[in-house]
Amino acid sequence: MISQPSRQCTVELQALPSRIGQVRRIISAQLRYWHLDLLIDQTALGVTELLTNVHRHAQPDKMCTVDVELLLDRLTVSVSDHDPRLPTVTDARPFDTHGRGLALIAAVSESWGVRPRGETGKSIWFTLPAPPAALALPPRPVYGATTDGPFRGTEFVVVAGAGETGHTFTRSTVVG
Repeated sequence: MISQPSRQCTVELQALPSRIGQVRRIISAQLRYWHLDLLIDQTALGVTELLTNVHRHAQPDKMCTVDVELLLDRLTVSVSDHDPRLPTVTDARPFDTHGRGLALIAAVSESWGVRPRGETGKSIWFTLPAPPAALALPPRPVYGATTDGPFRGTEFVVVAGAGETGHTFTRSTVVG
């Protein structure tokens, strides 16, 4: 029996530099909504590194999905793309300007890994322990109306609510 329902947020996007900051803000807002403010910096760093890897390395396209799930006392973040090639941890030299992304994720997370999906791509994930006080609090109320938001030329599609199992879910799509 699960004593605490899961909470989930999914963002689908094309991993372009202009989108990475937007997704970081969406994920940060979702964590605030779940009272997980203490995890924002680590999560934002991990999401930024994984999306940057998709932007730099993924082929044949830059489409990806960011999933954030709070289940029991763990926050799991994953980024899935369509490139079946698995990443490798590199040993960056002191003056290298890239090559530290997975090492940073390993340093700030409780655990991390890669899930191959055959020829359809892969998911790279990391977990963070959730503070116990946040797990007992209900999600914060949302005020205001749905708008196009502050991002010109961008459409956000957000669906939120409670599923049949009582799980809270949110799905956002960043288009453009």
